[in-house]
Amino acid sequence: MMAKTATNPIDITFRDLPGIAWQTPDLENLPELPLLQAQGLGFSYPLHRRWPWSEPEQRTVLQDISFTLHTGRSLGIVGASGAGKSTLARLVMALLQPTSGSIRLLGRTLHTLAPSALRQARRNMQMVFQDPYSCLDPRQRIERIITEPLRVLEPATQRAAQREQAAQVLAQVGLSSSDLDKYPHQFSGGQRQRIAIARALITRPLLIVADEPVSALDVSVQAQVLNLLIDLQQQHGLGYLLISHDLAVVQHLCDEVLVLDQGQVVERGTPQALFSDPHHPCTQALVQAVPQIDPGRARRRQTLRQRIANAVDDNPPTPRPAAGQVPPLL
Repeated sequence: MMAKTATNPIDITFRDLPGIAWQTPDLENLPELPLLQAQGLGFSYPLHRRWPWSEPEQRTVLQDISFTLHTGRSLGIVGASGAGKSTLARLVMALLQPTSGSIRLLGRTLHTLAPSALRQARRNMQMVFQDPYSCLDPRQRIERIITEPLRVLEPATQRAAQREQAAQVLAQVGLSSSDLDKYPHQFSGGQRQRIAIARALITRPLLIVADEPVSALDVSVQAQVLNLLIDLQQQHGLGYLLISHDLAVVQHLCDEVLVLDQGQVVERGTPQALFSDPHHPCTQALVQAVPQIDPGRARRRQTLRQRIANAVDDNPPTPRPAAGQVPPLL
């Protein structure tokens, strides 16, 4: 029997998980409502005018992006550099306003929410950044770094309660409460990324947007962090939107993958399907970029260099006047 499609946002009731101070949505009350849904999403950056009297121009970055992510599932967004992956992450986090289309979190359109409602919605979505060295303030102790979202979103929470919650999420990511009084420089790269994950967990979110969360780490540490993300998802029913250029990482974590190329979805499917039978040249290049131990077979690597060159030829740079010259007036 097919489930009916839910069209209206609903109020979420929460239940406590045994043994820890954590809250997750009561999945029995929202089996039909997507956690995150994008429909016809588009975005364009405004360009600087060539001359003060020129017409304003825009550069399209994303076109007609649509996807659905359910609670407890993982969606991977992959593509080469410049495909629009990070811009999509900023749109999902409501840090940018879409030019067209919509993004809905539990049925509510994010870019139409009032500031107070958007602040409440941000409790349910947090972000993990790429570089664990630059995303942590080196002048602050770990306790203050982790509790920053609480101070912003729940300013009435007492400091003792904030410290207790910080200790709990640190334990969830495999660190000790004694680490709360340390500084970021006292930790390795993998430990810093665990701290960044703990900061994202402090508001008990439903959705975590991870923008290249392991690309700056060693391979052995990457596996540890990915396994940690899987464990947290199984324990708390988290939904992941994983941004990456590495299909091997996406294959390890995601249930579905979207391949972006020049701002458009060119292929989608399960990681297994994309690995075994990639159709689009961009997907084929990403698959062939994954290291494999196969000395007996020469593999023909495809490259996106010519396609990138063609894109540059289609959008030539704006000519600038030489030094000392005044642009002609029309």
